[in-house]
Amino acid sequence: MKYKVILIESEEGVAASCPQLRGCHSQGATIVEALDNIKDAIREWLGAEREEMKVFRVIEREVVL
Repeated sequence: MKYKVILIESEEGVAASCPQLRGCHSQGATIVEALDNIKDAIREWLGAEREEMKVFRVIEREVVL
């Protein structure tokens, strides 16, 4: 599966986040390291989500404003 990743470079390194997965963030000293780390974070996020689905009943609805 493909996920969009946002990278933000600073003097301290590279921050990475996946907007599709709320709260899924990571970082690295370089872009390559940040991308490797966000892949791990995405895998962990998805695993935790699967576990939560076993515990909670999630209902999805649409609302129109």
